[in-house]
Amino acid sequence: MDSFNFGSLRQYIPTELPWTSHTSMNPDDEDDLQVDDAQERQSDTFTLTMTEPAPIADGPKSNLDLVAECDNFPYYQTNPKLFLAHVNYYYGLYVDAYPDTKLGFVLPSIAKVLTGLPDWKLDENRRRLTLVGGSNEAERTAILAATTKAMQATNYFQVLSKWRNELYPVYGPQRELLFSVERAASPLFGIITYGCHMTAYTRMSASSGSDKSETKIWVARRAATKQTYGGMLDNTVAGGMATGESPLESMIRECAEEASLAEDVVRRGIKPVGTVTYFHIRDQRAGGETGLLQPECEYVYDLELPEGIVPAPCDDEVAGFELKTVEEVKEAMRNGEFKPNCAMVLLDFFVRHGFLTAENDEGYIEIVARLHRKFEFPTP
Repeated sequence: MDSFNFGSLRQYIPTELPWTSHTSMNPDDEDDLQVDDAQERQSDTFTLTMTEPAPIADGPKSNLDLVAECDNFPYYQTNPKLFLAHVNYYYGLYVDAYPDTKLGFVLPSIAKVLTGLPDWKLDENRRRLTLVGGSNEAERTAILAATTKAMQATNYFQVLSKWRNELYPVYGPQRELLFSVERAASPLFGIITYGCHMTAYTRMSASSGSDKSETKIWVARRAATKQTYGGMLDNTVAGGMATGESPLESMIRECAEEASLAEDVVRRGIKPVGTVTYFHIRDQRAGGETGLLQPECEYVYDLELPEGIVPAPCDDEVAGFELKTVEEVKEAMRNGEFKPNCAMVLLDFFVRHGFLTAENDEGYIEIVARLHRKFEFPTP
């Protein structure tokens, strides 16, 4: 990468990020949209003042609150002004070979860091950040590696402090792999990331005087030392999917690494049950800078474990496991104890297993719809 200009990158590092305080995380809250009255009278263009995201206030959270906390990028159908203000604030991410295919959203403060680098082009008028270097996947990946390594070397971006040495894929309009990028850097480019999440459950034997078994769910506690969402509750097993991994093989690997579950046990019982998709704006619990964009697709699995098989930590990412009743899990979710996307996966589990229905939650239709958000960026 002889063409990479580290000096230029350091020169264009901004001195501060444009965050301001805010009072609401609700994507439908028009208070987050700052509109100049004169501008409004003259055109349909609106100006967005970015507000720092934060979790919904502590206290009992409804299931719809849990969805809104994770899937918190605004919807056009709900608030078109706020949606368009967001979209017009960011820079679209493109590669030169596909000028009509947007791959992600990039914050202005991040896009301008790459100003003047030979492999990148910043178009202020069209608000586009384009990777112009590289004619194939390998060359583009090499440019991304050099760019992100230089960004890490400046020690400016907190999100890069926990370098993972793991590559995440970015796909093109024909489902082809365009390039891969370091996992820790993926939120800087606002690309879709992929993971696999599994809910393991056990049907406990009927108690004396009852002929019904009770479903209990294995819940993981994240290690307090984790950079992201430390100490919060998690799905039984979950992890990110690196370039080249299939969802099932990734899930089986994570089961061994995080929960000490034998491969034959997992392969025999695991069931692929769909995906959960959402568009998240990261708050302080995610680690690193707030306001970074994370559209994400989770491949979802169920695993019924017989009584006697107990997940156990196998690495330093999980503090322990606990077998909870459905009502205990719901209570922990209401109390905000779960990592946001893990609450989404559990809501999907509750819908599929009949624990969440139209009869017991008036937000049922919206909850189910928002568990499966459609992306405007290409997917595999």
